Amino acid sequence: MKPSLRNINGYTIVALIILIGGLLFYVTWGLRYSVWVDVGIYSLTIILILGGLIGAILSLTFDKTQEQQE
Repeated sequence: MKPSLRNINGYTIVALIILIGGLLFYVTWGLRYSVWVDVGIYSLTIILILGGLIGAILSLTFDKTQEQQE
């Protein structure tokens, strides 16, 4: 199945918010504390970014059921 923008739903929006939150967290932390190389920040950022990406891709690839199409 290919991702389609017709399948945007609440899960897609939440996944994109998590993705953007991960990016903003890393940039904000780096600017505030001047620490760009930190294993702890990398681990949290990677979880948020990958979770957002995978969630968005999965929510866009699922087909709608008959009830949702009507």
